[in-house]
Parts: sequence; structure tokens; C-alpha cells
Amino acid sequence: MPLDHYVSQVHLRNFYSQKLEVLMYAIRKTDLKSFKTNSESVCRIEEGNTNLYLQEDQRAVEKFLKGIEPKYNKALEKLTTNNIDQECVYVIAGFVAYVLTCSPAGMRIQSVPLKNFVEETERIIDSQGISIPPPSELGGESLTELLISDKVQLTIDPKYPQAIGIASISSLTAAFGNCIWDVLINPFDDTPFFTSDFPIAIEETEDIRIINRIVPLSPKIAIRIRPNLTIDRDHTDFSFSNFRYAVRKLSRKEVVGINRLIVRCAESVVFFRDDHEWISKFVKKNATFRIEMNTYRMPRGKGTLLGSMLKVVDNKRGIIS
Repeated sequence: MPLDHYVSQVHLRNFYSQKLEVLMYAIRKTDLKSFKTNSESVCRIEEGNTNLYLQEDQRAVEKFLKGIEPKYNKALEKLTTNNIDQECVYVIAGFVAYVLTCSPAGMRIQSVPLKNFVEETERIIDSQGISIPPPSELGGESLTELLISDKVQLTIDPKYPQAIGIASISSLTAAFGNCIWDVLINPFDDTPFFTSDFPIAIEETEDIRIINRIVPLSPKIAIRIRPNLTIDRDHTDFSFSNFRYAVRKLSRKEVVGINRLIVRCAESVVFFRDDHEWISKFVKKNATFRIEMNTYRMPRGKGTLLGSMLKVVDNKRGIIS
């Protein structure tokens, strides 16, 4: 059975240490254990790209990746030399779309809206008196009551949101490619960018509708993807006619802020090029955070409006960052 990497090896190899040659440094957020690893040994799942919900081609995403992974380093070079073209935008946007779709963090996050939809549907069915009564062993309560009391819990197969993501991965790539990008240059050798097993940090903006995504591509360069709410999302535009970008050389404070987001948004493991003394303390300070999908319900007529919003949450203390 194939071991599929949900963070492409070609991305991770850009974070190899010159001292270690074909290895990089890593820290687990759960226990803060440090180790050295190569790209092949991490961020992989057996049959991770196989999805049984996709009846026509259960490994359809592999075809998509053939147009992304072999061109990653060339696209990175184009970003570095400010020679960005359509292929460069497609490759980087496709890399981001793939991680969001097929990583454990991406599947976990996207399972939440589906779970809420199923629960709300059951409440509606219960209120109309047309649901099938639960077994008497559960005390004669309705399913809605059982859900509220946590005696019954709904579980979403994470492969289902993955299937939805794979089916729409080209559209997602086009959407990212028609955003506004900041190409973020890190000039500090002693403070390189990290990466992780979910290298797509989120950044809140003044507009609650807009969440920026910050993606480290190498220790020296990252991108900030800023959504454009004015574009037609129903039209898949691979000419990237709405793409705009600006190159920004960061201050040390900005680099530290981005690394903080990268650590907080990592699912389980942080990877880095150089084993600086300050890194372990930095990771420890931010290790209890991760991305959660916060949801809300609002009465709307005879029904309910469901909404979701990404947040960086300190799971240890229940604090939203």
C-alpha cells in the first residue's frame, strides 16, 4: 500500500539543515520531544490519497499532484527572483489547496461544518415528529435530547470532507490564484521560517469575513494569501486575471510573528532548518494552540442559519488567540 505524503516531500526538503545534509530538525507539540528526520519519514498516511467516496477514480488527487509537485522548486525560484508567471501561481496555489484538502488537520477542520449540518437536520426532523425513535435502552429520549446530553455523539468520517475537497480542488486552486499575494522575504539567517505538518497559518483581519493564509515555502520566503471578495467565485479562472502581488522584506518582529502563527497552527509537528537555542522555548510557549472551526447558529424564519469561522485556539486554557 502506498504511503502518501499530505505535505509534499519537495516542500519539506527545502527545510533540510546544511549541517545535517539530508535531514531537518523537528519538535512534536504534544510532548515537546525534538528529533531529526528526513522528508520521507513524516507527514504521510497509508493510502492517504485513496478515497472510496470517489467512485470514478479513488486516487484522482494523484493526477492533480503530477502538475504540482515536480514544479514546486521552479515555482519557488520564480517567487524568489520576482519572475512570477501563471505556472508559478498555479503550482503554489495547488500546493496550498492540496494540504487543505488531504492533511489530517484539513480533514478535521472541514468535518465540523458537516457535523453541525447533520445535527441541525436531525433537530428539524425531530421537531416535525418524523424521525425514527431511538432504542428504548436509551431512556426514551429523542435523538435531539440525546445529542444535547452527549449520550449520543455524531462522528463524521474525515474521508468525506476530503472527497468534497478533492472533487473541487481545481476550483480551490483557481480561487487562491486569483487572490492578492504578499511575497514575504525573510532576510534574517538566525530566524528562518519554520514549516509544519499543516503549513497554512491563518491570520485574522479587520474584516471578520476575511482570513488571510500565510504559507512558508522555504526558510527564506513565505506568502500571505489575501482573499479578494470582489471576484466571481463561480467562474474558474486559470489565467489568474485577478492575481496581484507585492514583495515585502520583513522586519525581525514580523518574522517572529509569522513563526508564532506557524507553530500555533501546526497540527502536531514543527519542522525547522537550524537548531537555534531559542527555538525549543519558542515552540513550548505556543504548542497548546491549534486551528479550530468555531460555529454558530442563528434563528432564521422557521429554520436556523449555520455559520463557521476559523480561529486559533489555546486548547489548554480555552482561549481564542
